[in-house]
Amino acid sequence: MEFGVRSLEFGVWSLEFGVWSLEFGVWSLEFGVWSLEFGVWSLEFGVWTDESIKILTSPPFTIHNYPLTTDASRNFPQSANPLWPYLLPLSTIMSETPKKKVFDVSLLGRVFRFVKPYRPFFYISLILAIVMAAFAPVRPYLIQLTLDKATGKAVNVPHWLEMFLFKTDLSDATKFIIAVSIFQVIFLFAETTIRFLFTFITASMGQSVVKDMRNAVYSKIINLNLSQFDKTPIGTLTTRTINDIESINDIFSDGLIPIIADLLTIIITLATMFWIDWRLTLISLVPFPLMILATYYFKESVNKSFIRVRNAVAALNAFVQEHITGMQVVQAFAAEERESDKFKKINAEHRNANIKAIFAYSVFFPVVEVVLAISTGLLVWWVAGRTLNAGLLVAFILYLNQIFRPLRVIADKFNVLQMGMIAAERVFKVLDNEDVTPPFAPDAYDPAHIEGRIDFKEVSFAYTGNNYVLKNINFSVKAGETVALVGHTGSGKTSIISLLNRLYHIQEGEILIDGVNIENYQLDTLRKGIGVVLQDVFLFSGSVMDNITLRNPEISRKQVIDAAKMIGVHDFIMQLPNGYDYDVMERGSTLSLGQRQLLSFIRALLYNPAILILDEATSSIDTESELLIEKATDALISGRTSIVIAHRLSTIRKANKIIVLDKGEVKEMGTHEELLVLGGFYAKLHEMQFDKKKAVLV
Repeated sequence: MEFGVRSLEFGVWSLEFGVWSLEFGVWSLEFGVWSLEFGVWSLEFGVWTDESIKILTSPPFTIHNYPLTTDASRNFPQSANPLWPYLLPLSTIMSETPKKKVFDVSLLGRVFRFVKPYRPFFYISLILAIVMAAFAPVRPYLIQLTLDKATGKAVNVPHWLEMFLFKTDLSDATKFIIAVSIFQVIFLFAETTIRFLFTFITASMGQSVVKDMRNAVYSKIINLNLSQFDKTPIGTLTTRTINDIESINDIFSDGLIPIIADLLTIIITLATMFWIDWRLTLISLVPFPLMILATYYFKESVNKSFIRVRNAVAALNAFVQEHITGMQVVQAFAAEERESDKFKKINAEHRNANIKAIFAYSVFFPVVEVVLAISTGLLVWWVAGRTLNAGLLVAFILYLNQIFRPLRVIADKFNVLQMGMIAAERVFKVLDNEDVTPPFAPDAYDPAHIEGRIDFKEVSFAYTGNNYVLKNINFSVKAGETVALVGHTGSGKTSIISLLNRLYHIQEGEILIDGVNIENYQLDTLRKGIGVVLQDVFLFSGSVMDNITLRNPEISRKQVIDAAKMIGVHDFIMQLPNGYDYDVMERGSTLSLGQRQLLSFIRALLYNPAILILDEATSSIDTESELLIEKATDALISGRTSIVIAHRLSTIRKANKIIVLDKGEVKEMGTHEELLVLGGFYAKLHEMQFDKKKAVLV
């Protein structure tokens, strides 16, 4: 009998050794996941940071969206280097460090408002967290009972365990050990299932919140007034919509709820230890303050490292993106080697930042093991000095592991929570932006049809402050008339057409369409009544058909073909590979400027606007495209009120009225013949253009 008990005891110890080995493997896997997550966080933080986006897209560094001007705050003159628009000062990249934010409970409350539709999942995750914490001390306690029974000690079996073992002879050691071991296996499967459900539900809830929040942010962005896009870099809004919102998911999957689960596990395990033997618990927790201190310093060190890594990756992103965009300029000035040296410096900073972060991890985890070893040693010393209780000793060693294991990751999780909160603050700044014009307003003017009469009355406008680009503009356009805007670059032509469909709001005066102030119009109705054909046409990735219809299902293929034939563009499209299904690639890079504008003519014609705004192409285009554009222009403006930023003499001559602008003011107004006879500003412009053409012919 004794031999059987010993054999069974050996079997139990073997089983426990297997469980411990499995747990060690899980811990090792968790450490690998933490390391992987750290790398992902480092990469994401580089994209999240505002500094990188500001460097990439704000003046003077902007390449496509804003004018390249001298930034007085940095005091770098453009003339100092021909590569100025594309080169990034390293001091600017490295010096920008975000301030540390204090945890904001009210901000967390705002995040959890998005949880309301998913409250059942939130409550279930909290319940599962409590259940997991309650399950934590069960297996060590069962092991203690098993070892006590195997060594012949008296065992007080709790009532809840008796219910599960109701048909077992608890007085028989062999049967008791076998029954408890079977119960442990079943309990382990139940615990694993609960942990799976907890992980899955919290992650799913986080992704659902991310989906709703991303929809809300995008809805806000597309309704922002255009002035916001002048002040806010496009990359910043992209980051808010994608990366920052994705980091908010970590509040649920790796942040708040997992931290609550870990803290509950620690509290319940400590309570169980004190209940079993409070003296032994106090002895084993003697080095615990050292662990808390190490955790605090680790959290602070990793937090600083995250910021440094984030800035380093931001610098890499900024430098690489700008130099790839401006590669033509870099190579044209033979600056490859010089820029390569700058890249190496930034890359070295990125390496150093990562090494410092890795150093913090390399120090913390061994410290945790040392503290755990000290606690275990004190535990063994205390038990060995008295009557040896193997069950109690093994149980307390397992309890200590259950306390120290969450502490290994809780500092990491708090950093994740903190970074998620910082991302949430950035996202809510977008959601709180009040510079929005709703497309539909209940009391707005919503006519069934727009005639097309336009009146500008003492209109003055500035993009920023008091720097007026339009000053006291007055003119009228009758329905069906064509007006040509003429003037030097920067005279205010584009600003006038931008004001007409309320892309910007004027500071002084009023703009009337059919005698009604455009501010009183239903925005959606106003913009549907105004067709816009710009000089620099933006095309999306996709087919010719998609770019013409803008994927509007109400526009049929036949309507597109009929419109193309009407303005004489159908043959040009059919010459493209796959015709209307030809893929124009990103920004229409496979088409010329003239071809892109021809597609925008069809787009404008399909929506049949009462008012047409046309910005003629200034760049040199081939003769065939020139003739097609001229024909398409005639077809478009026929019978419509048209405002044309004119560059071709043929278009200017056909206009009912020519408005000559200079430095934001109307200098002259009249027909082509009238202005030539006047011999003023327009006559000089006409003479300059004529001289240019004559010089080319010569």
